[in-house]
Amino acid sequence: MAKNILILGASYGSLLSTKLLMAGHDVTLVCLPEEAELINSEGTFVRITLRGEKEPRIIASNNQPGTLKACTPEQARPSHYDLIAMAMQEPQYGAQTVRDLLARIATSQKPCLSIMNMPPLPYLRRIPGLDSEALRRCFTDSTVWDGFNPDVFSLCSPDPQAFRPPEEKLNFLHVGLPTNFKAAAFTDDAHTQILRDLEADIAAVTLDGNDVPVKLRVHDSLFVPLAKWSMLLTGNYRAITADGPRSIKDAVHSDIGLSRSIYHWVDELAREIGADPADQVPFEKYANAAMGLLNPSSAARAIFAGAKNIERVDKLVQLIARQRGKSMDAVDDNVEIVDAKLAANQ
Repeated sequence: MAKNILILGASYGSLLSTKLLMAGHDVTLVCLPEEAELINSEGTFVRITLRGEKEPRIIASNNQPGTLKACTPEQARPSHYDLIAMAMQEPQYGAQTVRDLLARIATSQKPCLSIMNMPPLPYLRRIPGLDSEALRRCFTDSTVWDGFNPDVFSLCSPDPQAFRPPEEKLNFLHVGLPTNFKAAAFTDDAHTQILRDLEADIAAVTLDGNDVPVKLRVHDSLFVPLAKWSMLLTGNYRAITADGPRSIKDAVHSDIGLSRSIYHWVDELAREIGADPADQVPFEKYANAAMGLLNPSSAARAIFAGAKNIERVDKLVQLIARQRGKSMDAVDDNVEIVDAKLAANQ
């Protein structure tokens, strides 16, 4: 049966929405007024290369069995949806209209799936032995998450790499690395079943008889999305340097030995708080994928465009490590660089 899904964020969120639309589900994207007007008029377009093909396909939302709508935060009614996904950058949730929407979502008790790099506090509260209160200073405004019940909240690792090309309209997304979304189970089995149904429906989608990459993978383990942390600290945040932005490829491969050490250190930390080594991505696989990541990370692009706040997974990992009596100079040094750049932007 078709589900009705609300996604906060029309940029990265349009990738998940396209997969859901292709599987026959209905989606509403929450976005800025000019984005909503454009999407309601023209739909969305996702450019992605299928396995075995050299030329990318452009998948238009208007050609799918599911129905796509867009609205502003003020117009969204959380009680109308089966599942709510959060795909905005963490600092965006502090905007008053979005904050008000979050309060309505929390009151609705609908299952919420974050597909942010930065895991929201309700998810972190589900991790045994973690002092989530001590992590508040990693967030732009941690209070926006206070009304949520952790039992209706889960996390999905946003592993696929995608961005809006600057030469295209706001309803266009390019997928550079078509990997899978990896979601942790909810506390409630009924909520997890919604994810498993979506997983099966997305897996069944084909395009001209060909498999379409970017699947939804649902895992019983709470810790599967933490596999992204080692990638973020090895590549994404190290694309931010004192001298300017660099590509993720250069961040990883300019000193492959140091990159390997950071990656393994973060993986070890994730294992200490509960992650299974079998759910983690080997460094060699990540390093190979990074060869194709020829642009700076979104965090690097934002900082050097003057952003005053970005998602701080680097600081989150640093503080979680300190709770366990661990530290790494290379991680601390990079956190200091990011802190300084953001302070300068203030």
